[in-house]
Amino acid sequence: MTKILNVRNLKKSYSSGSRLLTVLHDMSFDVEEKETFAIVGPSGSGKTTLLGLCAGLDRADSGNIELCGTELSTLSEDERAILRNKKVGFVFQDFQLLPTLTALENVAVPLELQGAKNASEVGKDLLEKVGLGGRFDHYPSQLSGGEQQRVAVARAFSNRPSILFADEPTGNLDAETGEKIIELLFDLNRQAGTTLVIITHDPELAKMTQRTLRLKGGKIVEAHEQH
Repeated sequence: MTKILNVRNLKKSYSSGSRLLTVLHDMSFDVEEKETFAIVGPSGSGKTTLLGLCAGLDRADSGNIELCGTELSTLSEDERAILRNKKVGFVFQDFQLLPTLTALENVAVPLELQGAKNASEVGKDLLEKVGLGGRFDHYPSQLSGGEQQRVAVARAFSNRPSILFADEPTGNLDAETGEKIIELLFDLNRQAGTTLVIITHDPELAKMTQRTLRLKGGKIVEAHEQH
């Protein structure tokens, strides 16, 4: 199998006052193309920091990350942004929709920024897939939390990403709505053949993926495959 994400000897520290706080200690793992992969651990275990580094949103102190065949440390800020726009999708806990744009615009704008001519058609198609066919013109404030997260999922798949990072995608939703969002995420993922990396503290959600990496105190304490 081809590895879409390859992480080697990753370290990350932040200065907190006069102290240096190491958030990730010498971390190594890889994720294969089209795999579903969970990164689990308690709050403060380094999950979100790790996601930011893997997606090229932040730089590591040392170590290497290869994403979609490209070594991130060799890229400038702008080059990393171009790689993300082309290859990476995101779903966040707090939806991160633009409040002044309609559901359709939220999904289509990233495509328009890339110069796609059919952004609106792709946006409509994705919103229909996530069950929001009748809500194209609604603004985020007119949608429930679950509906907003559906828009966010549609937006994440709009650029046909090679890899999708979902950071606590059900964190702000009730259990029933959260289950529906996860089902949707896995369904769309299968259809699109995307690699899915989910950051979660929910062991039940982690069990749905093919492989799990467990973090504690910025270290990998366990890595296992689900059978």
